[in-house]
Amino acid sequence: MTRILTLDGNRIHDLASFYDAINRVFMTGVDWQLGHSLDALDDMLYGGYGALDGDAPVTLVWTDFAHSRDALGIDATRAWLQDKLDTPGRYDKARIRRDLDALEAGSGPTFFDLVLEIIAAHPNITLDAR
Repeated sequence: MTRILTLDGNRIHDLASFYDAINRVFMTGVDWQLGHSLDALDDMLYGGYGALDGDAPVTLVWTDFAHSRDALGIDATRAWLQDKLDTPGRYDKARIRRDLDALEAGSGPTFFDLVLEIIAAHPNITLDAR
Protein backbone atom coordinates (compact mmCIF):
# COMPACT_ATOMS: atom_id res chain seq x y z
CA MET A 1 0.00 0.00 0.00
CA THR A 2 1.35 3.42 -0.96
CA ARG A 3 1.78 5.90 1.84
CA ILE A 4 0.92 9.53 1.07
CA LEU A 5 2.97 12.32 2.65
CA THR A 6 2.26 16.00 2.06
CA LEU A 7 4.93 18.69 1.98
CA ASP A 8 3.35 22.15 2.36
CA GLY A 9 5.30 24.31 -0.08
CA ASN A 10 3.57 27.43 1.18
CA ARG A 11 5.65 27.10 4.36
CA ILE A 12 8.91 27.11 2.40
CA HIS A 13 10.51 30.55 2.13
CA ASP A 14 14.22 29.72 2.31
CA LEU A 15 16.53 26.81 3.02
CA ALA A 16 15.88 26.82 6.76
CA SER A 17 12.10 26.65 6.29
CA PHE A 18 12.58 23.91 3.66
CA TYR A 19 14.35 21.72 6.22
CA ASP A 20 11.72 22.62 8.84
CA ALA A 21 9.03 21.40 6.42
CA ILE A 22 11.02 18.23 5.62
CA ASN A 23 11.42 17.50 9.34
CA ARG A 24 7.70 18.05 9.96
CA VAL A 25 6.79 15.50 7.28
CA PHE A 26 9.52 12.89 7.43
CA MET A 27 10.87 12.92 10.98
CA THR A 28 7.65 12.11 12.82
CA GLY A 29 8.19 9.88 15.81
CA VAL A 30 11.94 10.46 15.80
CA ASP A 31 13.65 12.35 18.63
CA TRP A 32 16.16 14.11 16.34
CA GLN A 33 15.95 16.39 13.32
CA LEU A 34 17.48 16.14 9.88
CA GLY A 35 20.42 18.51 9.49
CA HIS A 36 20.67 21.14 6.77
CA SER A 37 22.45 18.98 4.23
CA LEU A 38 21.51 17.57 0.83
CA ASP A 39 23.52 14.45 1.70
CA ALA A 40 21.43 14.04 4.85
CA LEU A 41 18.23 14.52 2.81
CA ASP A 42 19.37 11.82 0.38
CA ASP A 43 20.25 9.45 3.22
CA MET A 44 16.91 10.07 4.94
CA LEU A 45 14.98 9.24 1.76
CA TYR A 46 16.43 5.73 1.82
CA GLY A 47 14.17 5.20 4.82
CA GLY A 48 14.40 3.14 7.94
CA TYR A 49 13.05 5.68 10.41
CA GLY A 50 10.43 8.37 10.80
CA ALA A 51 7.75 8.50 8.12
CA LEU A 52 9.84 6.24 5.87
CA ASP A 53 10.21 3.42 8.38
CA GLY A 54 9.66 0.29 6.32
CA ASP A 55 9.81 -0.22 2.59
CA ALA A 56 6.31 0.73 1.43
CA PRO A 57 6.16 3.01 -1.60
CA VAL A 58 5.51 6.68 -0.88
CA THR A 59 3.75 9.40 -2.82
CA LEU A 60 5.10 12.80 -1.82
CA VAL A 61 2.45 15.41 -2.52
CA TRP A 62 4.27 18.74 -2.71
CA THR A 63 1.72 21.56 -2.59
CA ASP A 64 2.50 25.11 -3.70
CA PHE A 65 5.29 23.62 -5.80
CA ALA A 66 5.84 26.82 -7.84
CA HIS A 67 6.17 28.84 -4.63
CA SER A 68 8.85 26.41 -3.40
CA ARG A 69 10.67 26.59 -6.75
CA ASP A 70 10.88 30.36 -6.36
CA ALA A 71 11.86 30.23 -2.68
CA LEU A 72 14.67 27.73 -3.36
CA GLY A 73 15.71 29.28 -6.66
CA ILE A 74 18.63 31.39 -7.78
CA ASP A 75 18.76 33.83 -4.84
CA ALA A 76 18.59 31.09 -2.20
CA THR A 77 21.13 28.99 -4.10
CA ARG A 78 23.50 31.93 -4.46
CA ALA A 79 23.32 32.59 -0.71
CA TRP A 80 23.83 28.87 0.06
CA LEU A 81 26.90 28.66 -2.17
CA GLN A 82 28.29 31.95 -0.89
CA ASP A 83 27.92 30.71 2.67
CA LYS A 84 30.02 27.67 1.70
CA LEU A 85 32.68 29.96 0.20
CA ASP A 86 32.69 31.99 3.41
CA THR A 87 33.24 28.91 5.60
CA PRO A 88 36.99 28.40 5.94
CA GLY A 89 38.48 24.97 5.40
CA ARG A 90 35.26 23.01 5.07
CA TYR A 91 34.41 22.92 1.37
CA ASP A 92 36.20 22.59 -1.96
CA LYS A 93 36.20 26.30 -2.74
CA ALA A 94 37.21 25.82 -6.39
CA ARG A 95 34.20 23.54 -6.96
CA ILE A 96 31.85 25.86 -5.10
CA ARG A 97 33.15 28.81 -7.15
CA ARG A 98 32.50 26.82 -10.37
CA ASP A 99 28.98 25.99 -9.13
CA LEU A 100 28.35 29.65 -8.34
CA ASP A 101 29.71 30.77 -11.72
CA ALA A 102 27.48 28.22 -13.50
CA LEU A 103 24.47 29.40 -11.51
CA GLU A 104 25.17 33.02 -12.46
CA ALA A 105 25.61 31.99 -16.12
CA GLY A 106 22.21 30.28 -16.07
CA SER A 107 23.62 26.81 -16.61
CA GLY A 108 23.94 25.57 -13.02
CA PRO A 109 21.23 23.92 -10.95
CA THR A 110 19.38 25.71 -8.20
CA PHE A 111 18.98 24.22 -4.74
CA PHE A 112 15.43 23.33 -5.81
CA ASP A 113 16.77 21.46 -8.85
CA LEU A 114 19.17 19.52 -6.64
CA VAL A 115 16.35 18.54 -4.27
CA LEU A 116 14.30 17.25 -7.21
CA GLU A 117 17.28 15.22 -8.47
CA ILE A 118 17.65 13.64 -5.04
CA ILE A 119 13.96 12.76 -4.82
CA ALA A 120 14.03 11.31 -8.35
CA ALA A 121 16.93 9.04 -7.38
CA HIS A 122 14.63 7.17 -4.96
CA PRO A 123 12.37 4.89 -7.00
CA ASN A 124 10.16 4.15 -3.99
CA ILE A 125 9.12 7.84 -3.88
CA THR A 126 6.70 9.29 -6.41
CA LEU A 127 6.55 13.08 -6.51
CA ASP A 128 3.13 14.64 -7.03
CA ALA A 129 3.82 18.34 -7.64
CA ARG A 130 0.82 20.59 -7.19
